[in-house]
Amino acid sequence: MVGAAFSSGKRAAGRAREAIRGNPSADRAYRTAVGVTGGATVALGVVLMPLPGPGTLIALGGLAMLGSEFEGARKVSTKATAAAKTAAAKVAERRARRSSSTPADRGPSPAA
Repeated sequence: MVGAAFSSGKRAAGRAREAIRGNPSADRAYRTAVGVTGGATVALGVVLMPLPGPGTLIALGGLAMLGSEFEGARKVSTKATAAAKTAAAKVAERRARRSSSTPADRGPSPAA
């Protein structure tokens, strides 16, 4: 049921985007709006990266927004997403190794 609603919404969005592409001034305005919104989202994500929280995910989301209209951003988004997935896999592997080892395997703990 949810899949059908999503599919019909996606078709409607595709038809609306085709109608916008048919009008050059509307297309320019739409691409400008996507560029400003996506750029602001990327900038916000970059600012939030040093803080605890989802800064990297916000930046990747902004790149995905930009990638919906701009080919260069689509290529960068694909590479950045692949790099993020690789980093997440490495972190998960380290955590799994650390949790499977016993305290004796880790060596002596520093005295407090």
